[in-house]
Amino acid sequence: MEPVLGFLGVWRGRGRGGYPTLDGDFAYAQEVRFSHDGRPFLRYEARAWLLDGDGAPLRPAARESGWWRVQPGGRVEALVTQPTGITEILVGQAGEGAVDLATHTVALTPTAKEVTATRRRYTLASDGNGDGDSDSDSDSDTFTFVHELAAVGQPLQHHLSATLRRAAGQSTPPTSSWNSSVQ
Repeated sequence: MEPVLGFLGVWRGRGRGGYPTLDGDFAYAQEVRFSHDGRPFLRYEARAWLLDGDGAPLRPAARESGWWRVQPGGRVEALVTQPTGITEILVGQAGEGAVDLATHTVALTPTAKEVTATRRRYTLASDGNGDGDSDSDSDSDTFTFVHELAAVGQPLQHHLSATLRRAAGQSTPPTSSWNSSVQ
């Protein structure tokens, strides 16, 4: 779990998005939560809201949830589901404060929009107050998110990017073992 522990917690921020099939670019707010219970995977939840020109929420936008399964050597297998009928299985690598995931398989319900591939990159950034150890993610207070998408006949290309900050009062939870009282 070591390569992804720095992501644990609640993150909030803003980003920009666009795609050739949309009327134009858009601004959005996003909240991402990573948690775990001591077993070798992270619980992932993300939700977003479209913003107006003044930065006020217009309406809910994307929502997804899933799991990051960490394998030996920093390999990551991710399962991400969306209420719009899309399930992605992504594989990639975690290391040096970043996780890079790309499509292994996409499953669609009969009424979902066509999605053929995605690529997601999550990168931790230090707040500058740490000890300077580049291998330590414990002092990271921001992460950037970049999402590329191939959908509705379009090739893989930029879709979303955001910068999120660790929510106030949130810190990296301890890596204690699974609570035996819940087993």
